[in-house]
Amino acid sequence: MKIKTLLYLCITVLIVSCAGKAGVSKEKGWVKLFDGKTFNGWKINEHPETFKIEDGSIVVNGFRSHMFYEGPVGNHDFKNFELKCTVMTMPGSNSGIFIQTAYQDSGWPAKGFEIQVNNSQSDWRRTGSVYGLQDVREVYVKDNEWYVEHIIVKDRTITVKLNDKVINEYTQPENFVPTKGNEKRLISSGTIALQGHDPKSKVLYKDVSIKIE
Repeated sequence: MKIKTLLYLCITVLIVSCAGKAGVSKEKGWVKLFDGKTFNGWKINEHPETFKIEDGSIVVNGFRSHMFYEGPVGNHDFKNFELKCTVMTMPGSNSGIFIQTAYQDSGWPAKGFEIQVNNSQSDWRRTGSVYGLQDVREVYVKDNEWYVEHIIVKDRTITVKLNDKVINEYTQPENFVPTKGNEKRLISSGTIALQGHDPKSKVLYKDVSIKIE
């Protein structure tokens, strides 16, 4: 009986060990920016009450506000990288994931790019748009369902995947001249920010992770 028990325990440990190694390999290079419990490493402007944590997710619902990553990973200054967020939108909601941006006390972030999160709100620019530069009209994911928004920045190209499907690829020309009011929409480097758009919008984020080149 003791021999059988010992053999069973050895086999169990081996299985768990192999599974653990497989998991590490699969996620190699990825770092979580949100720990699922606190806003450590993040800085919220304007209306902090717009952002709450419930059941391991960031719940965004309230007046305009932006939550900027200001933590130690990459010194919160990312150039070439991959960002993944698991997202769920409620009907009629609008939000966005800003990349290569910088903290500011109020207003819509002036620097960097907004990758749209919007499946049914009145703004026709849908989820996956590189807002105002290369917009998407088609709806690829549904409200009330979790999906993965995967943003890849490589040199001058921004690629957006929804549930592993490439739905947008924007390459900024070297001689790109921004329109008035968008002077800082230039490929460079910067941090990540999540957007609270308005009190009628409710969007959830979890598993916010980055892989830096």
